[in-house]
Amino acid sequence: MLKNYWNKGKKQKTITIVIGLILLVALFVLRDDYQPALLFVRKFIFIILLSATVLFFGLRKFRNSASTGKRIGILGLLVLFFGILYVIGWHFKMYDYIKTYNVFNNLNRIEINELPLTQNERIQPLQNILSMANESVGETKDVSLPHLVRVDGENKWTMAIQPTEKYVWQGITDNTEEVFSVSSTTPFPRFSNENRIPVIFSIGESLKFSRNTYNAVVQRFNIFQLFTMEPSDTFYMKNDTGQWVQVVSLIKWKGFLFPYPTFGGVMVINNGEHVFSDYIERILIGKGTYISPEEMKNYPYLNGQNTLAEKVSQIQAESLKFLGGFSDPLPWNMETAVKIPELPKDQNQQPFVTDFVFSDTDSNAYSGLYHWFGLEPVGEERTSLTFSVFIPADGSNALYYYDHASKKQGYAGVSAMPLKVKESRKEYDWTANTPVEFRPYIKDIAGRKRMFFLGTVSAISEKDAGQFDGSATPDLVLIDSEYRDVIWIDVKHPSKWDKMVYDQLNEAWRLSEGIGYYFAEENKEIDIVKQTTDSTLVIPVVDKRTKEIERLQRKIDSLKANNN
Repeated sequence: MLKNYWNKGKKQKTITIVIGLILLVALFVLRDDYQPALLFVRKFIFIILLSATVLFFGLRKFRNSASTGKRIGILGLLVLFFGILYVIGWHFKMYDYIKTYNVFNNLNRIEINELPLTQNERIQPLQNILSMANESVGETKDVSLPHLVRVDGENKWTMAIQPTEKYVWQGITDNTEEVFSVSSTTPFPRFSNENRIPVIFSIGESLKFSRNTYNAVVQRFNIFQLFTMEPSDTFYMKNDTGQWVQVVSLIKWKGFLFPYPTFGGVMVINNGEHVFSDYIERILIGKGTYISPEEMKNYPYLNGQNTLAEKVSQIQAESLKFLGGFSDPLPWNMETAVKIPELPKDQNQQPFVTDFVFSDTDSNAYSGLYHWFGLEPVGEERTSLTFSVFIPADGSNALYYYDHASKKQGYAGVSAMPLKVKESRKEYDWTANTPVEFRPYIKDIAGRKRMFFLGTVSAISEKDAGQFDGSATPDLVLIDSEYRDVIWIDVKHPSKWDKMVYDQLNEAWRLSEGIGYYFAEENKEIDIVKQTTDSTLVIPVVDKRTKEIERLQRKIDSLKANNN
């Protein structure tokens, strides 16, 4: 057909060439629009090849069959095949099952025998930070999802103040002009003045077309990366020269038959306003500097930083269900099968980014930010803590896990925490409030390491979990995962938390473990200051009326005595 049209004349040839050039330019410029389709083919290549092969031979057999009965039988077999494929692959999630097993087989798993301590505890949960940040911006601005990163040696929540997606024109014309950088360890987060950093990004998460972060990153991919990489979470942090940058975490799909996600490095986008040459670059080849996982060690600001996509860490943690073998998570086994617990009203699900100290453990892991998971048995009624999983937040090729179950510690897991908090204070209005985001709190108290969960009480509607309200000074609780006791702590004095825990639980620990006495107050010598008195004699003033009354009282007493 195209050949016949081409041979009609010069005009038709010109039209064909022009349309062909337009299609080639569109294919090159609009690759961020069709890249998800390429990635879909990459993810499900085995299913696509299997289905195409069966369909090809089935239809060929159908066409070569003269009998109506055979044709109906072939169609029935094809329908049966694709029905079974759907039920096993999607309904029973066997495709995801094998994908997770591939993650497990290619994971550098390291079991540790001692829990690391936590440090720099973040007081506010993520949704509190997001809620308060949105309260601090105007109608035409939005706040990106907060992420906990390291800035100038301190753990901070960072998020972009960007044009709102409600008004399209702002997304086309405006830039991202400010970034919130709020300390995660303060009970009083401030969203003004020095915590509101003026910095211009011409590429942003809410901006439109080539100025959108996702589009700019995908445009930067080469032909092979278009089939294997996808952008994920966006972080805001300082680079080694002190300049604010966007760091986009990348997911790389490995494997052929059943591809699985891994950490694929980062794409770094510098700040600054764009000129015409930048516009042309964005359109043609995108924006950003790709740093592979192997090269990240050459950039100090990325070492020990939080750059790992949560989608990757979640499937890595979930893959520990195969510790008992490929068939163990199947319904008739499940001896070591575990899950990542999800609390229905907790809007920030695991992982929880936490600062850990590994210096006193038997591993060579760095001390810093990790994605923490508390895995529990798969049954809904089982809420014990089976594994604590620590995944380096900088994407390092390692997964550290502590096996609570094999040590028979009997710790309660995250799923058990909300009811324990509610039971501890029945006078609370739990229809309007709920405890959320139970992150680990591990401290050396009374002679040994003890594991607690640090939770926050937040205002969330009973009917709509999306109705969330944060407080600058929220109520905090610590729950002993071993003794199940709930300690309500003072959010304004983090330095006193360990003593508050000891004051409430020391007698129980002493009866159960025979511990000694800790947190004893030191005896302080008090200087006795001798008081010097004036040598001048002070003559008291005597009231004559009082003296006369006393004389008469004595006379009355004497008369009463004589009468007796």
